[in-house]
Amino acid sequence: MAKPLNLAFDPIARAGDLWERRWGHSPAMLAVTSIMRAQAILIAELDALLRPYELTFARYEALVLLTFSSSGALPLSKIGERLMVHPTSVTNTIDRLERQGYVSRRPNPRDGRGVLAEITDSGRDTVERATRDLMAADFGLGTYGAGDQGKIFDVLRSLRVDAGDFQD
Repeated sequence: MAKPLNLAFDPIARAGDLWERRWGHSPAMLAVTSIMRAQAILIAELDALLRPYELTFARYEALVLLTFSSSGALPLSKIGERLMVHPTSVTNTIDRLERQGYVSRRPNPRDGRGVLAEITDSGRDTVERATRDLMAADFGLGTYGAGDQGKIFDVLRSLRVDAGDFQD
């Protein structure tokens, strides 16, 4: 869980006031700063929930992706594409999961040079238990009801479409 700051004022609102005096009103600066702080809070909370499983949220996401695969295995390039991360990050993530016994590597029968990451039984068990904990904590968004959670998704979806993550 993120360490509470317990400040007597909202530092982002304060920064907004100072910003406005110097450069003019900017709701965008307030929004992006709030999003970045929210990300830090959520990552800290999710990582704390996943710590008993020796997982980070990034490694958890890779395990979930493998559970969604019909065979339980995917090429590393496909994992990077689906998780929208750099190939080096995928390699590091799969290396760590392999050392933990949650994933194994095997040759890709469709590509002689390629490698598949395959979830192990231990990885499946771990992702099931970790998912129960994350679901119980509403993935750190328990402050919001389901309706607001859906609105957050909808608002940020437009940004992701505009960035070219996917076609609307």
